[in-house]
Amino acid sequence: MNKVALLAIHGMGSTQRGFSQELVQDLTRKMNNHFAELVVFKEVYYQHILQDNETEVWHKLAGKLRWDALRQFILFGFADAAGLEHRKELPNSAYLQAQLEIARSLYQVSQQLGSTDKVVVLAHSLGCQVMSCYLWDSAQAAANPADPKVAAGIWRDIQQHAQAIAGKAQLTADDIQFLQGKRLALLVTTGCNIPIFVAAHKQSDIVPFAKPNKDFVWHNYYDKDDVLGWPLAELSPAYGELVTDFRINAGGGILGWISKSWNPMSHGEYWEDKELLEPLAKQLSTLASTGSL
Repeated sequence: MNKVALLAIHGMGSTQRGFSQELVQDLTRKMNNHFAELVVFKEVYYQHILQDNETEVWHKLAGKLRWDALRQFILFGFADAAGLEHRKELPNSAYLQAQLEIARSLYQVSQQLGSTDKVVVLAHSLGCQVMSCYLWDSAQAAANPADPKVAAGIWRDIQQHAQAIAGKAQLTADDIQFLQGKRLALLVTTGCNIPIFVAAHKQSDIVPFAKPNKDFVWHNYYDKDDVLGWPLAELSPAYGELVTDFRINAGGGILGWISKSWNPMSHGEYWEDKELLEPLAKQLSTLASTGSL
């Protein structure tokens, strides 16, 4: 039986392992209880790289000011973004460690897939930037395999990280192609804040990663009330060619509208919204059955 892999990458802020439990339950219902037989699922968790340091700072400052909950969200969220970008060229930077988590998860699911089975990545918030950087760096390495022009991360020398990724001394050519996204059929981003990272750049420099394969599709979901989530297609002509934006009302429904869907709290509601879950469930089923979208 054909399968499809689904990797879920969390966003900014305090996040615990198991963050995707409700997502899996909802997709299981949407797929008529066929999720487990069709989907190889894996969380990509990078928060442990950052959380202890942020918590230490929070404990020093908490309770001395107003709006503690909001301050904690801002501190943890923007500290995540700053921490991942800070001195990312260093050999063991947070940037590199986050990429290792992606590569390790990709390798693990590759061991459970057939030779033609495809991969879907669902990334939220800061996780969209993390995945975008990973694919950017991997594309640079693929374009220059003998002398990869990569400024930071694991793709400066992927073989150096073979043990950490796969538990072996050397990655095969097939391993590397898989890690570069050669079977990545669909990237789904929600509450994406990539514009925050590129807004200060010249228009000519606002370009996305190269398509990792000819059939690759990128769908981006945003809510107009979510100040941390943005459309992407209008960033530049190159983004317009690669990304299809979908505006949804994250956290919709009567109870959701009362509490969250009409305000910035919608940022945390995408993965529970039927406007995302229903198409994603169909896409997973289609990829498992036909191998293409």
